[in-house]
Amino acid sequence: MSEQNPGEAAPQDENKIIAERREKLAKLRAGGVAFPNDFVRKDAMAALADAYGALDKPALEERKVEVTVAGRMMLKRVMGKASFATLQDGSGRIQVYVTNDATGAEVHEAFKHWDLGDILGVTGTLFKTNKGELTVQASGLRLLTKALRPLPEKFHGLTDQEVRYRQRYVDLIVNESSRKVFAARSQVVQSIRETMTGAGYLEVETPMMQTIPGGAAARPFKTHHNALDMELFLRIAPELYLKRLVVGGMERVFEINRNFRNEGISTRHNPEFTMMEMYCAYETVEAMMDLTERLIRNAAQKVGGGAALSYQGKQIDLGQRFARLPIPEAIRQYDPNSATGDLRDRAFLAERLKRLGVAIDDHHGWGSLQLMLFEAVAEKHLIAPTFVTEYPAEVSPLARRNDKDAELVDRFELFIDAKELANGFSELNDPEDQAARFLEQAQKKEAGDQEAMYYDADYIRALEYGLPPTAGAGIGVDRLVMILTDSPSIRDVILFPHMRPES
Repeated sequence: MSEQNPGEAAPQDENKIIAERREKLAKLRAGGVAFPNDFVRKDAMAALADAYGALDKPALEERKVEVTVAGRMMLKRVMGKASFATLQDGSGRIQVYVTNDATGAEVHEAFKHWDLGDILGVTGTLFKTNKGELTVQASGLRLLTKALRPLPEKFHGLTDQEVRYRQRYVDLIVNESSRKVFAARSQVVQSIRETMTGAGYLEVETPMMQTIPGGAAARPFKTHHNALDMELFLRIAPELYLKRLVVGGMERVFEINRNFRNEGISTRHNPEFTMMEMYCAYETVEAMMDLTERLIRNAAQKVGGGAALSYQGKQIDLGQRFARLPIPEAIRQYDPNSATGDLRDRAFLAERLKRLGVAIDDHHGWGSLQLMLFEAVAEKHLIAPTFVTEYPAEVSPLARRNDKDAELVDRFELFIDAKELANGFSELNDPEDQAARFLEQAQKKEAGDQEAMYYDADYIRALEYGLPPTAGAGIGVDRLVMILTDSPSIRDVILFPHMRPES
C-alpha cells in the first residue's frame, strides 16, 4: 500500500516535481483529454454529509444513493486492486473508493498516477466503510484539472505565514481555518446589510476616485486621468459624498466602502481597507452609538451564535451595554501624573508628552496634544467595548460643536481590545463653521501636515443648501472581523493584503 499526504510526503525538489507533472500533462494533451469542460457536478460534499451522514451502513446501502461530485484530491492511498482518495470541494470533504471491478482496471491504473492537488470528477454510489466513514464507490472517474505544482508539505510558522498572505489561493486549499475566517467575513457583511436595511437605511455607492480627498485626516493615493488630464485621488472616506446625499433628501444612507490611505502597514493597518459608513437625518451622536452597538452585537450573533467571545486569550462580552468614557477621564484614570493637571493647557500637555517620548509639532494645539496623550496612556487599556467621548474640535473638523462647550464636539470612537473599531458624531451642518475649519485644515497642510484636509468648496456649497441635523458613523469591517474570528492581524482577514514585492 502507498499513501500520499501533503503533511507527510518526503521532501523533494519542487522543480523536479513540476517537471514530472508537466510530462504527465503533455501525455494528456497528446491523448486529447487535458482540461475537459463537460463534467457537470450535481452534489456538494457538505450537503451529502448533512443528508446521509446519520444513516447507518445497512440503511444507506439500501437506498442506493447515486451521486456526482468533484473536487481537489487531498489524500490518496493505493492498495493494489483498490484505492482510496479524499476529495475536497468548497463545502467540505468526502472519501472516494476506487476499484478495478467498479471503474475498470484501465481507469484505476490511470488514477494511480494522478497527483495530490489534481481536480477529479466522480460518479458513484454512497456507502459507509466499516469505520462509518461516508464514501463514494466510484463507477466513473475523470481527471478534470492537472495540478502542476505540489501542495505544500508543511504550512505553519513565521516564514509560511508570509506565504499564506502572498499565495492566499494555497492557504485556502490547505487551511480550513482560513476558509472559515473568510466565510465569517461574508457573514459579517451580510449581517451589517440586514441590520441597516432593517433600520430603514438605503445602501448607496459613491465615487472611489475623487478630485478632492475628504472625510478623514489621512494621506491619499494619487492617480491621473489621461482623457481629462487631471489629477485624481483614491478616496480616503466616502463621508462628504454621503452627506451630500442627505442634503438631497436621502435621509438614511449607508455604504460598505473600500478606502485607500497612503500610510504605514501594521497588524491593524492595510493601505486598502473596508469601512461601513452610515448617516441619518434628525438623529444625534447618541443614536449612532446605540446603532453601532447593535450592529456589532448582531454581527457577533451571526458569526458565533453569541455575544461573548475570546480574542487572543482575552474574554470580551459584547452583550453588555458598551461603556462610555470621556477623554479627560480616561487620561486621569490611566495616567496618575496627569490627574491634577489642566488637560487644556498646551504647555502642560506638551511637557507630559515630552516625558513620555512623544514627538509634537508647533502646529499642534491643545486639542491635538490631548488626543495624543490619550493615545499614549489610555488607549491600550480599553479592552472591553468602550465608547470614548468628548473629543476636541481641533481634531474633529467635520463634527458638530457641543452646545455646552464649543471647544469640544459631539463625537465618539469605539475601542475593543485597544483597537479603534468605529468613529461617529453629530455632523457639522453650519456651512460657515465648516468653511472656517476647512480653512484651518488647509493652513495646516501648507505648514507641512500631509494628513490635513483639503478645502472642499463644493461640499460647502452643498451645506449652503441646508443639511438637516444629522448623525453619522463609520465601522471598520476588517477590524471587526479580526475581533469576531480571533485573528491577530488585519492580513488574516483580507484575502489579498498588500505586501512588499517578492525578492
